[in-house]
This record gives sequence, structure tokens and C-alpha cells, in this order.
Amino acid sequence: MLAARGFSDPALIAVTAHFDPALRDLAMRYDPGLRHADLWGRPLGWSNLDLRQVPDLGIPLEQGDDAVALNKLRPFAGLPIRPMRPFVLNADADDSARALHCMTQAIYYEAAREPVRGQQAVAQVVLNRLRHPAYPKSVCGVVYQGSARPTGCQFTFTCDGALRWQPQAALWRQAQDVAKRALAGFVDKDVGSATHYHAAYVIPYWAPTLVKMTQVGQHIFYRWTGPWGEPPAFNGHYMGRESELSPALLASLDPRTQGYLAAQAPVERKVTLAVAGVVETYVVADPSTAGAERSRIAGALYPARRQPTPDEIKRINDSLAVMEKGQDASAVVAAPKPAAAPKATGQDGANAGG
Repeated sequence: MLAARGFSDPALIAVTAHFDPALRDLAMRYDPGLRHADLWGRPLGWSNLDLRQVPDLGIPLEQGDDAVALNKLRPFAGLPIRPMRPFVLNADADDSARALHCMTQAIYYEAAREPVRGQQAVAQVVLNRLRHPAYPKSVCGVVYQGSARPTGCQFTFTCDGALRWQPQAALWRQAQDVAKRALAGFVDKDVGSATHYHAAYVIPYWAPTLVKMTQVGQHIFYRWTGPWGEPPAFNGHYMGRESELSPALLASLDPRTQGYLAAQAPVERKVTLAVAGVVETYVVADPSTAGAERSRIAGALYPARRQPTPDEIKRINDSLAVMEKGQDASAVVAAPKPAAAPKATGQDGANAGG
């Protein structure tokens, strides 16, 4: 049988793959040609994989032609792209002006050199996020979410310094026209419920975790997986207050693509208990917090620490000073309070208005 198949390594491996495990081990022990072969035909290096690291195929995630080629290797999902409901901005003059400006910025700095279809697609992503339960409920809030973070801003131009450059007037006017139409009810059907996109010449780490929908111009568009990526999930309502960009919003994360970072940020928890008639407030210890005491047990309760009074601090410092001089610290007592001055009376003429 072996002679019919030949004596090449693939032929020998194919035969020994069906051996009983004990027989296969014996064959590997006495056949030096099989000691470094994988009898199941798996790729070279499979036994050296470090499961603590995310496999990256050994390809650096850099910009350029390699990224374009790799993006083409991952096919589009082929699922239906369903159009969204029209969005019509209903706000006062200040919110309307700010919303138009933020939308124009997003279109200009993200797709100024793209065809109009590409600009409309970017505007649709902004509106989709506004309506999605996971994102802010104002245009400027969506655009500037995460912009205070060194990395992790949702629209790159808000944190990479692009805003320092003066826009070109003609391209700005074109972006503004697209923004006006988007805020007046125009629906871009090319990207449907897309909430994410990236340029074709980059490979973001989150791309394989989303549904790859379509490409418009130089941008590839994605949506959430499951029901939250379908139009019925986009039921959020515009809240206005375009100027209220809180520090929490500017430092917030995308729960879909950066949720693992949010999970690493523990939230401090407090609980108030009444024990034996005494009411105390406790903090739930979490050793994983920055600067926390590693000796504490996660989940254990510890009483909140009371801040010492100025008198207590003074007595402690006085005791330390005495100990440094080699004296008995117990001799240090609080300085006696001065005796109260006698109250003035009308008989001795000391009071005002005598």
C-alpha cells in the first residue's frame, strides 16, 4: 500500500494519521523522519502557538498596499442593506447651527476628497450613531465622542490635529451642502445601518468583529452584528444640547469596538450598612484599580477612612518630633486652652456705650 502511494513525507503522514495513538507514538520514537512532522497535517508552528496572544498571522497592521490587499481578502457579508428612516433636525437656531457645523466638519475632514456618494455615506453614519442606543444623542456628541483620549476618538480628525488646518473654501461649501441635505431628511441607501467605517488602506483591529457591508469610494462600511445592527434597533431620539460636550462624553469609548477597555475600568461601589445600631458607609475594595492597595481582597468591605482634624494632625506631628529627640512621646499633651477673659459689666464701665 505504501509503495503504491509512494514514500514521500505527505504519503507517510497520511498513512500514519490513521494509526492507533500508541502505535503512532512508537513509530515517531523509532523513525527520525517523523519526529518533527505533524501527523494530522496541521500548519508548521501550530504546536508553538501562544494562546495568551491574539494570532495576527505575522503580518504587521500597517497602512498601504498590503492593507488594501488584505482588506480585499475578507469578503463582504452579502446580507441585505436596509435603508434607514429619514432624519429631520428639529432644533432651535443655536443647536441647528452647531449641528450643521459639526456634521460639516465630519464630512469635510473625513471625506473631503471623496465623491458626493462617499460624503453622503459618512453623514449617514453620523445620523445612524445618533439614533443608536449606544451612542450620544446629538450630532456634535457623536462626532466628538472620545476626542479627549490620546487614542480612541471615534472620528480621527477630532484627535489627530487635523482641526489646526484651515478648510479649503470650495470643498467646505460642498461638505456643508451634503450636511444640510442629511439634516433635512436625505437617506443614503448605499450604507444602510452602518455605524463604522475605515479607509481601505488601513486595517483596524475591530473590523473582523463587525458585519462588512459595502465599500463606497475609499471607505469600507460596517454595522453591528445581530439585531442591534438592524434598522429597528435605531430608536434613539435627538436630545439637542449640541454645546454640552461633557468631559465624560469626550473621554468615552465605543461600547462595540472598545468594550474590552471599558470592562477594564472598574467602577467604585459604596454600600451603607447598619450593624448593631451603628450606620457605616463602606467601600467595596477593588485591587485592580489604579493606586489601590493590592493587599486588599476584591469584594471585601472596608470602612471609609475619616479625615483627621487639624488638632489631631498637630498632636501626631508633635509626638513624632519628640520621638526623634529620644524623649517619651506619651509626655506630649495638647496645649491647655487659654482661660476665658472675664465678661465686662456695666458697673466697671468697660462695656461699649458705658
